[in-house]
Amino acid sequence: MNGGQDLGGMHGFGPVVSEPGKVDYDIKNYHAPWEPRVMGIVVAMGACGQWNIDISRHARESLSPADYMSFSYYKIWTEGLTKLMLERGMVTMEELTTGQVRTPPITVKGRLENSEVWTAVHSLSGAANRPETRNPAFKVGDVVHTINTHTAVHTRLPRYARGRTGEITQVLGFHVFPDSAGNGKGDDPQWLYQVRFSAQELWGEDKNPRDTVTLDLWEPHFEST
Repeated sequence: MNGGQDLGGMHGFGPVVSEPGKVDYDIKNYHAPWEPRVMGIVVAMGACGQWNIDISRHARESLSPADYMSFSYYKIWTEGLTKLMLERGMVTMEELTTGQVRTPPITVKGRLENSEVWTAVHSLSGAANRPETRNPAFKVGDVVHTINTHTAVHTRLPRYARGRTGEITQVLGFHVFPDSAGNGKGDDPQWLYQVRFSAQELWGEDKNPRDTVTLDLWEPHFEST
């Protein structure tokens, strides 16, 4: 969906300020004491089996653009998790307001034990792999053209890369298709590719001809050949 998260190519937001030396999950790299707690809560709640990672992303992306762009990173995570829990009857607004449990807990599919935390956090990259059921339609070096669609639901094809031409630089495997899984329609595994776009193709002829952008995109994101 074209939400507050899809800002590629838009003007007026200032530069992206990098923070050198950052290491994922290092407690020193959070900006406030509550942020690592949110990180832990979101990971633990994911183990309940009430949603998948793509539905979780969609919950954050579907926040109003005004909220999304004014909230900090982990505030967005908090609001997305709250939305998911409210939708599934895991908590009520009264309980969130008062901090007091008022309703019986719902049954969940699982929970995250202390001994499982490290594996859960560091193995997410492989969780979307699926057995191959067909051959890839494209190979390294193929030129592909992305579809131009502006769906109102979850997609991993960013707005700035729709209707654009790029080159396959790597075949990454057969993976869960987020555009299906994130909308509650099942895994629908598809071939995943690394695709390189020139900056001029994405942003116009006045951009540096040597600059490129590389995206990971799924087969349904391309027009049929």
